[in-house]
Amino acid sequence: MGRVLVLLGALATSVAFVGTALANHSWGSYHWARAANPFTLQVGDNVSSGWDAHLDRALSDWNSPLEGYPKVLQLSKATGQAGASCSPTAGRIEVCNSTYGNTGWLGIAQIWASGSHITQGVAKMNDTYFNTATYNTAAWRQLVMCQEVAHDFGLDHQDENFNNANLGSCMDYTSNPDGPPSNLQPNVHDFEELALIYAHLDGSSGGGKPCRGKKCPKPAAVDNAPPFSQASRANGSVYVDHLANGGRKITHVLWTPFGE
Repeated sequence: MGRVLVLLGALATSVAFVGTALANHSWGSYHWARAANPFTLQVGDNVSSGWDAHLDRALSDWNSPLEGYPKVLQLSKATGQAGASCSPTAGRIEVCNSTYGNTGWLGIAQIWASGSHITQGVAKMNDTYFNTATYNTAAWRQLVMCQEVAHDFGLDHQDENFNNANLGSCMDYTSNPDGPPSNLQPNVHDFEELALIYAHLDGSSGGGKPCRGKKCPKPAAVDNAPPFSQASRANGSVYVDHLANGGRKITHVLWTPFGE
């Protein structure tokens, strides 16, 4: 019986390994430094009542790994500290909504990084568009909230084509978030990728053993990207501001799919 259990365990491990190989959408090598998993990460609630349920669902969805993947993050909602300008707070994520203007973007995620370690982050939802008939729907709000929060802990998109079939993940671009399948929540490949990103632990000082092997997230090629002040569709979706302290602020932009 013992030998049978060992064989079954080995088979389960090999199946999980094959499944994990399918995920490859980390945002460069960016991640939060931590000494243990799951790591509790506070998420500041600066959103209005029309967004509260969408923030709550996004945190619940990301806190519930699928298919037996390990729980590496515990997102904990906290009172927002961002203020009207949605300023970052060290050691946590701040989530905001406001009428940011006809910028062309539905949402942005910004992280401040020292090397590959995220030190703080913000996610912003642009009500200039969400107050219009096209985007003022539960589906659009949920998709963008789910996606922007996830950028702030190191996930990138699975796909960036607005017009192909939905993948069933909020990390997939779409022109129809309701689908089918719906793109309102994470799917199994998102949790596969999180398990890869957070597979190695860091020391309390932010050090620790680096991730090694083909499955480790690749560094982001963003050093030559323009600063966020030059954000436009023509310049892409990722922007980098080099800071005086040697760190970087990296911005991920979700442009409107219909070119508004």
